[in-house]
Amino acid sequence: MFETILFEKEEGLATITLNRPQALNAFDEQMHEEVYQAVNLAAEDADVHCILLTGSGRGFSAGADIKVIKEATGEVDLGEYLRKTYNQLLLKIQEIEKPFVAALHGPVYGAGLGVALACDFRIAAASSKYCMAFINIGLVPDAGTSFFLPRIIGLSRAMEMTMTGEPVDAEEAYRIGLVNKVVVDEELVKEAKAFARRLIQAPTKALGLSKRMLWQSFESDLATALNREAEFQAACGRSADHKEAIAAFFEKRKPNFIGK
Repeated sequence: MFETILFEKEEGLATITLNRPQALNAFDEQMHEEVYQAVNLAAEDADVHCILLTGSGRGFSAGADIKVIKEATGEVDLGEYLRKTYNQLLLKIQEIEKPFVAALHGPVYGAGLGVALACDFRIAAASSKYCMAFINIGLVPDAGTSFFLPRIIGLSRAMEMTMTGEPVDAEEAYRIGLVNKVVVDEELVKEAKAFARRLIQAPTKALGLSKRMLWQSFESDLATALNREAEFQAACGRSADHKEAIAAFFEKRKPNFIGK
C-alpha cells in the first residue's frame, strides 16, 4: 500500500513509521503524500484512539530531502513546495482530535523537527538530537517551526536554536521542555507505545477537545477561553464516556471508555 512509510494498527493504536532509511527519512513528495494518507486513515478509523509517529534506521528525520530539490528541473519555488507538502500535513495533524505521540531517535532536524513539534507528545531516545538547521543553508524556519517552537520552549530558547543552528541533545531537550521523556534507545518504541496505551484508555473525545482548547488558548482572550471551556464541557457532558465515568465512580470500578 505504501512505499516510503510503514502503517500498522493494533488495539486502538495506529503506528506510522517513516521508512526512507537510506536518506535518513528525509521527506520527498511521495513520503509527504503517504504520511498524509496514513494520517487520514487513522483519523477516520473509529477504532483508532491514538497515533504514533516514528522513523526507521538511524534517525527520525533529517528534514527535507535537499538532494531531490537540487535535482529538480529548473528553479524550485520553495514557498509553493511548502504549501503543497508540509503545510497540509501539519494542519491535518493539528486538526485531528486524537492524540499524536512522536518517538524520536537520532537526528530530528529542520522540517523533521517541525513534524515532531506538531505532535502532542514527544518521547525521546538518548541518541536524539534536535536542530533548527534552516539557517545553516541560508533559509528561514518552515514546517511550522516558527509557530510551534516558541510556544513549546519559549521565545528566547527558540531564538537561540533558530539563529545559531546548533543541535540540542536529548537531555537538554528535556530540560527546556522540548520533549516529554528521555529513554534509552533500546526501549524507545516500547516506552512510546506504553505511553500511547495510557492515552488509548482515556476518553478520546475529551482528549481531542482538550488538545484543541490548549492550542487555541494562545490566540484567545480570557472571555473567549471561558466560553470555549463552557462549550466543550457541554459537549463532553453529553458523551458516552462521561456517563460511563460517573457510573463507574458510583459502582467503585475503573471506567471502560469507548472514545464516544
